[in-house]
Amino acid sequence: MLEVHPSLLPPLERNFRPAALWNRAYRALVSQDATARPFAIVLSSPDGGVSRHDSRVLGPGHAAAALNAIYAERLLKFLLWQKGGSQVRIAGADELAAWLAQIYAPTGRRAFDHGFMGGNIHREIFSVRAASLASLPEGKMTSLTLGRHLAGCRIGFDLGGSDRKAAAVIDGRVVFSEEIAWDPYFQKDPAYHLEGVHDSLVRAAQHLPRVDAIGGSAAGVYVNNEVRAGSLFRGIAPDLFERHVRRMFFTLRERWGGVPFEVANDGEVTALAGSMSLGDGAVLGIAMGTSLAAGYVTPGGGITPWLNELAFVPVDYHEAAPSDEWSGDHGCGVQYFSQQAVGRLARVAGFDFPAALPLPEQLLAVQAALAAGDVRARAIYDSIGIAFGYAIAHLADFYELRHVLVLGRVSSGAGGDLMLARAREVLRAEFPELAEKIQLHTPDEQDKRHGQAIAAASLPALR
Repeated sequence: MLEVHPSLLPPLERNFRPAALWNRAYRALVSQDATARPFAIVLSSPDGGVSRHDSRVLGPGHAAAALNAIYAERLLKFLLWQKGGSQVRIAGADELAAWLAQIYAPTGRRAFDHGFMGGNIHREIFSVRAASLASLPEGKMTSLTLGRHLAGCRIGFDLGGSDRKAAAVIDGRVVFSEEIAWDPYFQKDPAYHLEGVHDSLVRAAQHLPRVDAIGGSAAGVYVNNEVRAGSLFRGIAPDLFERHVRRMFFTLRERWGGVPFEVANDGEVTALAGSMSLGDGAVLGIAMGTSLAAGYVTPGGGITPWLNELAFVPVDYHEAAPSDEWSGDHGCGVQYFSQQAVGRLARVAGFDFPAALPLPEQLLAVQAALAAGDVRARAIYDSIGIAFGYAIAHLADFYELRHVLVLGRVSSGAGGDLMLARAREVLRAEFPELAEKIQLHTPDEQDKRHGQAIAAASLPALR
Protein backbone atom coordinates (compact mmCIF):
# COMPACT_ATOMS: atom_id res chain seq x y z
CA MET A 1 0.00 0.00 0.00
CA LEU A 2 1.31 3.44 -0.95
CA GLU A 3 0.61 5.92 1.82
CA VAL A 4 -0.75 9.35 0.90
CA HIS A 5 -1.82 11.99 3.40
CA PRO A 6 -3.96 14.82 1.97
CA SER A 7 -3.55 18.16 3.75
CA LEU A 8 -7.31 18.62 3.38
CA LEU A 9 -9.81 15.78 3.52
CA PRO A 10 -13.35 16.00 2.16
CA PRO A 11 -15.53 15.86 5.29
CA LEU A 12 -17.81 13.23 3.74
CA GLU A 13 -15.01 11.25 2.01
CA ARG A 14 -12.71 10.31 4.89
CA ASN A 15 -10.97 7.54 2.88
CA PHE A 16 -10.28 9.80 -0.09
CA ARG A 17 -6.99 8.91 -1.77
CA PRO A 18 -6.38 11.58 -4.44
CA ALA A 19 -4.89 10.35 -7.70
CA ALA A 20 -2.61 13.40 -7.83
CA LEU A 21 -1.01 12.59 -4.47
CA TRP A 22 -0.81 8.85 -5.16
CA ASN A 23 0.98 9.45 -8.46
CA ARG A 24 3.29 12.01 -6.87
CA ALA A 25 4.28 9.51 -4.17
CA TYR A 26 4.74 6.77 -6.77
CA ARG A 27 6.96 8.97 -8.94
CA ALA A 28 9.07 9.82 -5.89
CA LEU A 29 9.51 6.11 -5.22
CA VAL A 30 10.52 5.49 -8.83
CA SER A 31 13.02 8.33 -8.75
CA GLN A 32 14.86 6.57 -5.90
CA ASP A 33 14.94 3.18 -7.67
CA ALA A 34 18.19 2.51 -9.55
CA THR A 35 16.45 -0.32 -11.44
CA ALA A 36 13.49 1.79 -12.64
CA ARG A 37 12.55 1.34 -16.31
CA PRO A 38 11.14 3.51 -19.09
CA PHE A 39 7.47 2.76 -19.68
CA ALA A 40 5.29 3.97 -22.54
CA ILE A 41 1.67 3.65 -23.65
CA VAL A 42 0.59 4.39 -27.23
CA LEU A 43 -3.07 4.62 -28.22
CA SER A 44 -4.14 4.59 -31.86
CA SER A 45 -7.48 4.67 -33.65
CA PRO A 46 -8.73 3.78 -37.15
CA ASP A 47 -8.84 7.44 -38.21
CA GLY A 48 -5.05 7.71 -37.82
CA GLY A 49 -4.98 9.33 -34.40
CA VAL A 50 -1.93 8.44 -32.31
CA SER A 51 -1.17 9.51 -28.74
CA ARG A 52 1.84 8.56 -26.65
CA HIS A 53 2.54 8.83 -22.93
CA ASP A 54 6.05 8.20 -21.58
CA SER A 55 6.87 7.58 -17.93
CA ARG A 56 8.85 5.20 -15.72
CA VAL A 57 7.97 2.25 -13.51
CA LEU A 58 9.73 0.41 -10.68
CA GLY A 59 12.13 -2.37 -11.52
CA PRO A 60 10.62 -5.89 -11.40
CA GLY A 61 12.71 -6.82 -8.36
CA HIS A 62 11.76 -3.80 -6.26
CA ALA A 63 10.04 -4.56 -2.96
CA ALA A 64 7.06 -2.41 -4.01
CA ALA A 65 6.92 -3.59 -7.63
CA ALA A 66 3.28 -4.61 -7.14
CA LEU A 67 2.45 -0.89 -7.26
CA ASN A 68 3.36 -0.92 -10.96
CA ALA A 69 0.11 -2.71 -11.74
CA ILE A 70 -2.00 -0.05 -10.01
CA TYR A 71 -0.07 2.76 -11.66
CA ALA A 72 -0.22 1.28 -15.16
CA GLU A 73 -3.90 0.30 -15.01
CA ARG A 74 -5.10 3.66 -13.66
CA LEU A 75 -2.88 5.47 -16.18
CA LEU A 76 -4.25 3.49 -19.12
CA LYS A 77 -7.80 4.07 -17.89
CA PHE A 78 -7.19 7.83 -17.79
CA LEU A 79 -5.57 7.96 -21.23
CA LEU A 80 -8.32 5.92 -22.86
CA TRP A 81 -11.05 8.28 -21.72
CA GLN A 82 -9.00 11.42 -22.24
CA LYS A 83 -7.79 10.69 -25.77
CA GLY A 84 -9.51 7.53 -26.98
CA GLY A 85 -8.09 4.62 -28.92
CA SER A 86 -8.83 1.05 -29.90
CA GLN A 87 -5.28 -0.28 -30.31
CA VAL A 88 -3.07 -0.08 -27.21
CA ARG A 89 0.65 -0.80 -27.28
CA ILE A 90 2.62 -1.14 -24.05
CA ALA A 91 6.42 -0.92 -23.99
CA GLY A 92 9.05 -1.20 -21.27
CA ALA A 93 7.43 -3.82 -19.04
CA ASP A 94 6.11 -6.94 -20.76
CA GLU A 95 4.58 -8.26 -17.54
CA LEU A 96 2.43 -5.12 -17.31
CA ALA A 97 1.40 -5.45 -20.95
CA ALA A 98 0.22 -9.01 -20.33
CA TRP A 99 -1.64 -8.00 -17.20
CA LEU A 100 -3.34 -5.01 -18.86
CA ALA A 101 -4.40 -7.21 -21.78
CA GLN A 102 -6.05 -9.54 -19.26
CA ILE A 103 -7.81 -6.70 -17.40
CA TYR A 104 -8.98 -4.89 -20.56
CA ALA A 105 -10.54 -7.96 -22.15
CA PRO A 106 -14.15 -8.99 -22.87
CA THR A 107 -14.21 -10.98 -19.61
CA GLY A 108 -11.82 -8.79 -17.61
CA ARG A 109 -12.56 -6.18 -14.94
CA ARG A 110 -12.54 -3.48 -17.62
CA ALA A 111 -14.85 -5.27 -20.04
CA PHE A 112 -16.94 -2.08 -20.25
CA ASP A 113 -13.97 -0.08 -21.50
CA HIS A 114 -12.99 -2.86 -23.91
CA GLY A 115 -16.43 -2.91 -25.52
CA PHE A 116 -17.02 0.83 -25.44
CA MET A 117 -13.69 1.82 -26.97
CA GLY A 118 -13.87 -0.93 -29.55
CA GLY A 119 -17.37 -1.47 -30.85
CA ASN A 120 -19.12 1.70 -29.68
CA ILE A 121 -16.60 4.44 -30.42
CA HIS A 122 -14.00 3.20 -32.91
CA ARG A 123 -16.01 0.32 -34.37
CA GLU A 124 -13.21 -2.21 -34.40
CA ILE A 125 -11.97 -4.87 -31.98
CA PHE A 126 -10.13 -3.36 -29.01
CA SER A 127 -6.72 -4.85 -28.22
CA VAL A 128 -3.77 -4.44 -25.85
CA ARG A 129 -0.38 -5.86 -26.78
CA ALA A 130 3.29 -5.56 -25.87
CA ALA A 131 5.76 -3.70 -28.07
CA SER A 132 9.35 -2.54 -27.94
CA LEU A 133 10.17 1.05 -27.11
CA ALA A 134 12.06 1.39 -30.38
CA SER A 135 9.00 0.37 -32.40
CA LEU A 136 6.58 2.86 -30.86
CA PRO A 137 5.54 5.85 -32.98
CA GLU A 138 5.59 9.38 -31.68
CA GLY A 139 2.30 10.98 -30.73
CA LYS A 140 0.55 13.42 -33.05
CA MET A 141 -1.15 16.48 -31.54
CA THR A 142 -4.08 17.42 -33.77
CA SER A 143 -6.04 20.63 -33.33
CA LEU A 144 -9.35 21.32 -35.06
CA THR A 145 -10.64 24.74 -36.02
CA LEU A 146 -14.31 24.57 -35.09
CA GLY A 147 -16.67 27.26 -33.89
CA ARG A 148 -16.32 31.01 -33.27
CA HIS A 149 -18.64 31.75 -36.22
CA LEU A 150 -21.29 34.26 -35.14
CA ALA A 151 -22.46 35.90 -38.37
CA GLY A 152 -26.01 35.26 -39.52
CA CYS A 153 -29.14 33.86 -37.93
CA ARG A 154 -28.29 30.76 -35.93
CA ILE A 155 -29.77 28.24 -33.53
CA GLY A 156 -27.67 26.67 -30.82
CA PHE A 157 -28.83 23.80 -28.64
CA ASP A 158 -27.47 21.83 -25.72
CA LEU A 159 -28.80 18.42 -24.69
CA GLY A 160 -28.39 17.46 -21.05
CA GLY A 161 -29.69 14.64 -18.93
CA SER A 162 -32.43 16.69 -17.26
CA ASP A 163 -33.16 19.46 -19.76
CA ARG A 164 -32.55 20.58 -23.31
CA LYS A 165 -31.63 24.19 -24.03
CA ALA A 166 -31.91 26.26 -27.19
CA ALA A 167 -30.87 29.76 -28.17
CA ALA A 168 -31.62 31.96 -31.18
CA VAL A 169 -28.64 34.14 -32.11
CA ILE A 170 -28.40 36.97 -34.66
CA ASP A 171 -24.85 38.12 -35.48
CA GLY A 172 -23.64 37.03 -32.06
CA ARG A 173 -26.53 38.59 -30.14
CA VAL A 174 -28.91 36.30 -28.26
CA VAL A 175 -32.53 37.16 -29.03
CA PHE A 176 -34.12 34.12 -27.37
CA SER A 177 -33.13 31.25 -25.10
CA GLU A 178 -35.03 28.68 -23.09
CA GLU A 179 -34.67 25.31 -21.43
CA ILE A 180 -37.22 22.52 -21.38
CA ALA A 181 -37.20 19.65 -18.91
CA TRP A 182 -36.93 16.18 -20.37
CA ASP A 183 -35.90 12.69 -19.26
CA PRO A 184 -33.91 11.03 -22.05
CA TYR A 185 -31.81 8.49 -20.13
CA PHE A 186 -34.02 5.42 -20.24
CA GLN A 187 -36.43 6.26 -23.04
CA LYS A 188 -36.78 3.25 -25.32
CA ASP A 189 -38.28 5.06 -28.33
CA PRO A 190 -35.68 7.04 -30.33
CA ALA A 191 -38.46 9.34 -31.53
CA TYR A 192 -38.46 10.87 -28.04
CA HIS A 193 -34.99 12.27 -28.64
CA LEU A 194 -35.44 13.22 -32.28
CA GLU A 195 -38.75 15.00 -31.83
CA GLY A 196 -37.61 16.66 -28.62
CA VAL A 197 -34.62 18.27 -30.31
CA HIS A 198 -36.74 19.23 -33.31
CA ASP A 199 -39.28 20.88 -31.03
CA SER A 200 -36.56 23.03 -29.42
CA LEU A 201 -35.29 24.06 -32.85
CA VAL A 202 -38.78 25.04 -33.97
CA ARG A 203 -39.32 27.14 -30.83
CA ALA A 204 -36.02 28.98 -31.35
CA ALA A 205 -36.63 29.48 -35.08
CA GLN A 206 -39.83 31.39 -34.30
CA HIS A 207 -37.60 34.22 -33.05
CA LEU A 208 -35.45 34.43 -36.20
CA PRO A 209 -36.22 35.87 -39.65
CA ARG A 210 -34.50 32.81 -41.15
CA VAL A 211 -32.21 29.97 -40.09
CA ASP A 212 -28.72 30.09 -41.61
CA ALA A 213 -27.03 27.44 -39.44
CA ILE A 214 -27.62 25.12 -36.50
CA GLY A 215 -25.05 23.99 -33.95
CA GLY A 216 -25.50 21.68 -31.01
CA SER A 217 -23.80 20.11 -28.05
CA ALA A 218 -24.73 16.95 -26.19
CA ALA A 219 -23.28 14.50 -23.72
CA GLY A 220 -21.54 11.66 -25.51
CA VAL A 221 -19.12 10.95 -28.34
CA TYR A 222 -19.80 12.49 -31.76
CA VAL A 223 -17.64 12.00 -34.86
CA ASN A 224 -18.50 14.06 -37.95
CA ASN A 225 -22.01 14.60 -36.58
CA GLU A 226 -22.52 10.88 -36.08
CA VAL A 227 -23.59 9.64 -32.64
CA ARG A 228 -21.05 7.04 -31.54
CA ALA A 229 -22.09 6.74 -27.90
CA GLY A 230 -23.93 8.72 -25.27
CA SER A 231 -25.58 8.26 -21.91
CA LEU A 232 -28.60 10.16 -23.27
CA PHE A 233 -29.37 7.16 -25.47
CA ARG A 234 -28.55 4.27 -23.16
CA GLY A 235 -32.19 3.14 -22.94
CA ILE A 236 -32.43 2.49 -26.69
CA ALA A 237 -31.90 -1.04 -27.99
CA PRO A 238 -28.78 -1.49 -30.17
CA ASP A 239 -30.71 -2.18 -33.37
CA LEU A 240 -32.88 0.92 -32.93
CA PHE A 241 -29.77 2.95 -32.08
CA GLU A 242 -28.16 1.92 -35.38
CA ARG A 243 -31.28 2.67 -37.42
CA HIS A 244 -32.50 5.89 -35.81
CA VAL A 245 -29.95 7.44 -33.45
CA ARG A 246 -26.53 7.07 -35.01
CA ARG A 247 -27.42 9.49 -37.83
CA MET A 248 -30.23 11.42 -36.12
CA PHE A 249 -28.52 14.77 -36.67
CA PHE A 250 -28.34 14.08 -40.40
CA THR A 251 -32.11 13.50 -40.27
CA LEU A 252 -32.58 16.83 -38.51
CA ARG A 253 -30.37 18.62 -41.02
CA GLU A 254 -32.55 17.31 -43.84
CA ARG A 255 -35.67 18.58 -42.03
CA TRP A 256 -34.08 22.03 -41.91
CA GLY A 257 -33.29 22.22 -45.58
CA GLY A 258 -29.68 21.08 -45.40
CA VAL A 259 -28.37 24.21 -43.62
CA PRO A 260 -24.86 23.95 -42.11
CA PHE A 261 -25.30 21.73 -39.06
CA GLU A 262 -22.58 20.77 -36.55
CA VAL A 263 -22.77 18.78 -33.31
CA ALA A 264 -20.00 18.40 -30.73
CA ASN A 265 -19.55 16.94 -27.29
CA ASP A 266 -20.97 19.28 -24.65
CA GLY A 267 -17.64 19.44 -22.85
CA GLU A 268 -15.88 20.69 -25.97
CA VAL A 269 -18.48 23.41 -26.35
CA THR A 270 -18.06 24.34 -22.68
CA ALA A 271 -14.34 24.85 -23.28
CA LEU A 272 -15.01 26.74 -26.51
CA ALA A 273 -17.41 29.07 -24.69
CA GLY A 274 -14.77 29.73 -22.06
CA SER A 275 -12.05 30.36 -24.59
CA MET A 276 -14.25 32.79 -26.52
CA SER A 277 -15.14 34.65 -23.33
CA LEU A 278 -11.60 34.76 -21.94
CA GLY A 279 -9.85 35.48 -25.22
CA ASP A 280 -7.27 32.81 -24.42
CA GLY A 281 -6.47 29.13 -24.92
CA ALA A 282 -5.28 26.31 -22.64
CA VAL A 283 -8.85 26.13 -21.29
CA LEU A 284 -10.37 23.05 -19.69
CA GLY A 285 -14.15 23.28 -19.51
CA ILE A 286 -15.92 21.24 -16.84
CA ALA A 287 -19.71 20.87 -16.88
CA MET A 288 -21.09 19.44 -13.64
CA GLY A 289 -24.61 18.45 -14.59
CA THR A 290 -26.50 15.19 -14.56
CA SER A 291 -23.15 13.62 -15.40
CA LEU A 292 -19.66 15.12 -15.78
CA ALA A 293 -18.65 16.53 -19.16
CA ALA A 294 -15.37 18.11 -20.17
CA GLY A 295 -13.63 19.65 -23.14
CA TYR A 296 -10.32 21.22 -23.92
CA VAL A 297 -9.14 24.16 -26.01
CA THR A 298 -5.42 24.03 -26.82
CA PRO A 299 -3.00 26.88 -26.01
CA GLY A 300 -3.39 27.92 -29.65
CA GLY A 301 -7.19 28.08 -29.44
CA GLY A 302 -8.13 24.87 -31.27
CA ILE A 303 -10.32 21.95 -30.22
CA THR A 304 -8.83 18.46 -30.01
CA PRO A 305 -10.35 15.26 -31.46
CA TRP A 306 -9.85 13.63 -28.05
CA LEU A 307 -12.74 12.12 -26.11
CA ASN A 308 -12.19 14.15 -22.91
CA GLU A 309 -14.81 11.95 -21.19
CA LEU A 310 -13.64 12.76 -17.68
CA ALA A 311 -16.73 11.15 -16.16
CA PHE A 312 -14.85 7.86 -16.51
CA VAL A 313 -11.34 8.89 -15.45
CA PRO A 314 -10.19 7.80 -11.97
CA VAL A 315 -9.68 10.60 -9.43
CA ASP A 316 -9.74 8.55 -6.19
CA TYR A 317 -7.49 5.49 -5.86
CA HIS A 318 -9.02 4.11 -2.67
CA GLU A 319 -10.20 0.52 -3.09
CA ALA A 320 -13.56 1.29 -1.48
CA ALA A 321 -14.23 4.41 -3.55
CA PRO A 322 -17.80 4.60 -4.95
CA SER A 323 -18.52 2.76 -8.17
CA ASP A 324 -19.93 4.22 -11.35
CA GLU A 325 -23.29 2.64 -12.15
CA TRP A 326 -22.52 2.41 -15.87
CA SER A 327 -18.90 1.27 -16.14
CA GLY A 328 -18.70 -0.47 -12.77
CA ASP A 329 -15.29 1.10 -12.06
CA HIS A 330 -14.57 2.83 -8.77
CA GLY A 331 -13.31 6.31 -7.95
CA CYS A 332 -14.24 7.89 -11.31
CA GLY A 333 -15.05 11.56 -11.84
CA VAL A 334 -18.80 11.24 -12.33
CA GLN A 335 -19.23 10.12 -8.72
CA TYR A 336 -17.49 13.26 -7.45
CA PHE A 337 -18.47 16.14 -9.76
CA SER A 338 -22.08 15.82 -10.89
CA GLN A 339 -25.65 15.62 -9.65
CA GLN A 340 -24.89 11.96 -8.95
CA ALA A 341 -22.19 13.13 -6.54
CA VAL A 342 -24.61 15.47 -4.76
CA GLY A 343 -27.18 12.68 -4.39
CA ARG A 344 -24.58 10.22 -3.10
CA LEU A 345 -23.07 12.66 -0.59
CA ALA A 346 -26.50 13.85 0.55
CA ARG A 347 -27.19 10.39 1.95
CA VAL A 348 -23.82 10.38 3.74
CA ALA A 349 -24.54 13.86 5.13
CA GLY A 350 -27.87 12.72 6.57
CA PHE A 351 -30.46 13.93 4.07
CA ASP A 352 -33.34 11.49 3.88
CA PHE A 353 -34.59 11.84 0.32
CA PRO A 354 -37.18 9.41 -1.05
CA ALA A 355 -35.56 6.79 -3.24
CA ALA A 356 -37.64 7.91 -6.24
CA LEU A 357 -36.75 11.62 -5.95
CA PRO A 358 -34.95 12.61 -9.19
CA LEU A 359 -31.38 13.87 -8.90
CA PRO A 360 -32.20 17.39 -10.15
CA GLU A 361 -34.74 17.75 -7.32
CA GLN A 362 -32.25 16.41 -4.79
CA LEU A 363 -29.78 19.04 -5.97
CA LEU A 364 -32.39 21.80 -5.59
CA ALA A 365 -33.16 20.60 -2.07
CA VAL A 366 -29.46 20.64 -1.11
CA GLN A 367 -29.01 24.12 -2.62
CA ALA A 368 -32.03 25.39 -0.68
CA ALA A 369 -30.65 23.84 2.51
CA LEU A 370 -27.30 25.53 1.94
CA ALA A 371 -29.01 28.90 1.50
CA ALA A 372 -30.78 28.27 4.84
CA GLY A 373 -27.45 27.62 6.58
CA ASP A 374 -27.70 23.83 6.82
CA VAL A 375 -24.26 22.49 7.83
CA ARG A 376 -25.02 19.18 6.08
CA ALA A 377 -25.33 20.96 2.73
CA ARG A 378 -22.12 22.86 3.39
CA ALA A 379 -20.32 19.56 4.04
CA ILE A 380 -21.48 18.31 0.62
CA TYR A 381 -20.01 21.30 -1.19
CA ASP A 382 -16.88 21.26 0.97
CA SER A 383 -16.37 17.63 -0.06
CA ILE A 384 -16.94 18.29 -3.75
CA GLY A 385 -14.65 21.34 -3.71
CA ILE A 386 -11.75 19.65 -1.93
CA ALA A 387 -11.95 16.63 -4.23
CA PHE A 388 -12.10 19.01 -7.19
CA GLY A 389 -8.91 20.79 -6.12
CA TYR A 390 -7.02 17.50 -6.08
CA ALA A 391 -8.62 16.49 -9.40
CA ILE A 392 -7.44 19.71 -11.05
CA ALA A 393 -3.87 18.90 -10.00
CA HIS A 394 -4.29 15.41 -11.47
CA LEU A 395 -5.65 16.81 -14.73
CA ALA A 396 -2.73 19.24 -14.95
CA ASP A 397 -0.44 16.21 -15.39
CA PHE A 398 -2.20 15.50 -18.69
CA TYR A 399 -3.37 18.92 -19.96
CA GLU A 400 -1.53 22.20 -20.36
CA LEU A 401 -3.77 24.48 -18.33
CA ARG A 402 -4.09 28.20 -17.79
CA HIS A 403 -7.83 28.26 -17.15
CA VAL A 404 -10.45 25.89 -15.74
CA LEU A 405 -14.01 26.97 -16.48
CA VAL A 406 -16.77 25.36 -14.40
CA LEU A 407 -20.41 25.24 -15.51
CA GLY A 408 -23.45 23.10 -14.82
CA ARG A 409 -26.23 23.13 -12.26
CA VAL A 410 -24.04 21.73 -9.48
CA SER A 411 -21.89 24.88 -9.73
CA SER A 412 -24.85 27.27 -9.49
CA GLY A 413 -25.32 29.67 -6.60
CA ALA A 414 -23.54 29.79 -3.27
CA GLY A 415 -22.59 26.12 -3.49
CA GLY A 416 -20.53 26.75 -6.60
CA ASP A 417 -18.70 29.63 -4.93
CA LEU A 418 -17.95 27.48 -1.90
CA MET A 419 -16.78 24.61 -4.09
CA LEU A 420 -14.31 26.75 -6.02
CA ALA A 421 -13.03 28.41 -2.83
CA ARG A 422 -12.22 24.98 -1.40
CA ALA A 423 -10.57 23.89 -4.65
CA ARG A 424 -8.34 26.97 -4.60
CA GLU A 425 -7.48 26.22 -0.97
CA VAL A 426 -6.27 22.75 -1.97
CA LEU A 427 -4.15 24.12 -4.80
CA ARG A 428 -2.51 26.70 -2.53
CA ALA A 429 -1.79 24.14 0.19
CA GLU A 430 -0.63 21.17 -1.90
CA PHE A 431 0.28 22.50 -5.36
CA PRO A 432 1.39 26.15 -5.01
CA GLU A 433 2.97 26.21 -8.46
CA LEU A 434 -0.40 25.30 -10.00
CA ALA A 435 -2.24 27.80 -7.81
CA GLU A 436 -0.17 30.55 -9.42
CA LYS A 437 -0.52 29.21 -12.94
CA ILE A 438 -4.17 28.07 -13.21
CA GLN A 439 -7.16 30.38 -12.87
CA LEU A 440 -10.56 28.96 -11.92
CA HIS A 441 -13.58 30.64 -13.48
CA THR A 442 -17.31 30.37 -13.28
CA PRO A 443 -19.57 32.44 -15.56
CA ASP A 444 -22.57 34.41 -14.39
CA GLU A 445 -25.85 32.60 -13.82
CA GLN A 446 -27.27 33.33 -17.28
CA ASP A 447 -24.18 31.97 -19.02
CA LYS A 448 -24.15 28.93 -16.77
CA ARG A 449 -27.61 27.99 -17.91
CA HIS A 450 -27.38 28.95 -21.60
CA GLY A 451 -23.70 29.51 -22.43
CA GLN A 452 -23.24 26.14 -24.08
CA ALA A 453 -26.22 26.58 -26.41
CA ILE A 454 -24.90 30.00 -27.45
CA ALA A 455 -21.38 28.73 -28.10
CA ALA A 456 -22.87 25.76 -29.95
CA ALA A 457 -24.56 28.17 -32.34
CA SER A 458 -21.09 29.28 -33.45
CA LEU A 459 -19.98 25.78 -34.50
CA PRO A 460 -21.02 25.73 -38.19
CA ALA A 461 -19.34 27.92 -40.78
CA LEU A 462 -21.69 29.51 -43.29
CA ARG A 463 -21.29 28.39 -46.85
